[in-house]
Amino acid sequence: MENKNLATIGIFGGSGFYKFLDNIQEVYIDTPYGKTSDAIMLGEIAGKKVAFMPRHGRNHSIAPHKVNYRANVWAMKSIGCKRVISPCAAGSLQKHVKPGDIVFCDQYVDKTHGRLDTFFDKEDIQHISAAEPYCPQLRKVAIDCAKKLGYSIHEKGTVVVIQGPRFNTKAESAFLTRQGWEVINMTQYPEAHLVKELNMCPLNISLITDYDAGLVADCEPVSHEAVMEVFANNISKLQKLLFSIIENIDDNKTCQCDNVAKW
Repeated sequence: MENKNLATIGIFGGSGFYKFLDNIQEVYIDTPYGKTSDAIMLGEIAGKKVAFMPRHGRNHSIAPHKVNYRANVWAMKSIGCKRVISPCAAGSLQKHVKPGDIVFCDQYVDKTHGRLDTFFDKEDIQHISAAEPYCPQLRKVAIDCAKKLGYSIHEKGTVVVIQGPRFNTKAESAFLTRQGWEVINMTQYPEAHLVKELNMCPLNISLITDYDAGLVADCEPVSHEAVMEVFANNISKLQKLLFSIIENIDDNKTCQCDNVAKW
């Protein structure tokens, strides 16, 4: 895997974020796993080289179950990224987790099916632990930054990853709520685990846009239009947080994320 030293921090997210990077350079990366969702947009924040890719494509044309997660993650690693931040729109499964809140998930539950979710599926098999899916050092930086900004946050949470692109039935939503899990999303798996397999630090930032299936807060069931409206209204908030996190990332790593797999 070629390290071109083009960036040290990668971000997967919505297509609007890259517009706020300075002096954008677009690069397309060829990967052994096929095409990436889009070009990688390279820029600089707080003197640090940052790479951004819209996981659904810049026109949001790729459904969650069709995203080529392996190609996207491999591309980030190939240009030198050591940390990957994954902000996402997400639903709430619990009443105390409100729309507009931010959850820094520390666990996930995979409810997807058929997704290509490992780099170790050929001769050189490795069994990678997913016990602690997200980087504790990077999570602490993010939480501290959000507190300083005065945001309404939840320092921990479990995100349930469903297949998509459909939303849950009321019965499915009620079942997940009864498990005590907080967040629901369609993209965190296998994205986070693939980041881990390539010895990069994964971080999730779940921006809560709605109550799933309308059960928790006795409101109307979620719609894609409503999700996008809430997300758009909170994009500046998310941008401030991302900029603060990047500015405060210490180049000296104390985590063990770079020793997860043998390459």
